[in-house]
Amino acid sequence: MSQTMIINTPQKPWKLTPKQLLPDLLGAIFTVAATFAIVAISPLKGKLGFALTLITMSILVSTAVSWIRQDRKAAMNSTTTVLVYIAAAFVIIPLTSVLYEIVRLGAPSLSFNMFTNDMSQTASEAPLTEGGLLHAVVGTAYIVTFATLLSTPIGILTALYIVEVKGRFAGLVRFFVQAMSGVPSIVAGLFIFAVWMIQLGNSYSGLAGGLALTVLMIPTVARTSEEVLKLIPADLREAGLALGATQWRTVAMVVIPAAKSGLITAVILGIARVVGETAPLLLTLGGADALNLNPTQGNMSAFPYYVWKNLLLGSENAVSRAWQGVFILMVLVLIFFALARYFGAAKGAPK
Repeated sequence: MSQTMIINTPQKPWKLTPKQLLPDLLGAIFTVAATFAIVAISPLKGKLGFALTLITMSILVSTAVSWIRQDRKAAMNSTTTVLVYIAAAFVIIPLTSVLYEIVRLGAPSLSFNMFTNDMSQTASEAPLTEGGLLHAVVGTAYIVTFATLLSTPIGILTALYIVEVKGRFAGLVRFFVQAMSGVPSIVAGLFIFAVWMIQLGNSYSGLAGGLALTVLMIPTVARTSEEVLKLIPADLREAGLALGATQWRTVAMVVIPAAKSGLITAVILGIARVVGETAPLLLTLGGADALNLNPTQGNMSAFPYYVWKNLLLGSENAVSRAWQGVFILMVLVLIFFALARYFGAAKGAPK
């Protein structure tokens, strides 16, 4: 007696069929057509009127289609989904527009000559083939390096005190770190200007600019490091203590190596946070068109200061130089965030 084996093909309930897509497609067509019709016959004219009408019609049509096909809960879900997409569009569209303008105005006039010359012998109104921003590159490297060297140990030790030591003043320290995160950047510049320059009698320098950025960078490094340390399992700490190690040795030999990639990410995010700050540098660097290799004495420049100065001059070539500085600064921030993403990825996970 022969037996016939029947193999059932597994169904994919999540796969949409043309029949299921048809109402959504018709709804989208109706939405666009109705939007054009309303804009044509109503006072709502221009891009703003079209956008507002399209948003309203999208919500109404999506809700109506889901209600007719299913029920009220599905209609509410469709309404929420459309609102989420609209909110995402309000974020993505302006960001894309800003990035497009920066690339369009800053990238075409770039040349290798810009990274080998300064502006000591060139006016900002001169042709773009003359001069460069070497002084801004060196100044930015000085102040960011100095801020990183100061803020990294302070920020990480602060996070260790809050998470590992949990001392008597841990709550107070956390409060001040969070409060410093909301301090306007100009306040950091005023603080260094009042203490370092007026009270202690120092002059404009890259060191003063680095101190101002340090004040802004410490909260970012401390808060990010705190969150990273909280992710380390308590079992690792208990295992170290069970083997007879002291707390500081457990932290140094177990906790910090386990959180190494996250701590590196915290430092990189801190650098990305301060590399584009302008306000504190206006009060501490002094500005210079010539290359200054001594960060402890004499006026210096940096990318934010370079951009601010050329925009303030207002001539066509000066504004073009400012856009060049903005483009390079944007690339630097992008590199820092890419590095943070790379080091912050878990081992074995796609970077």
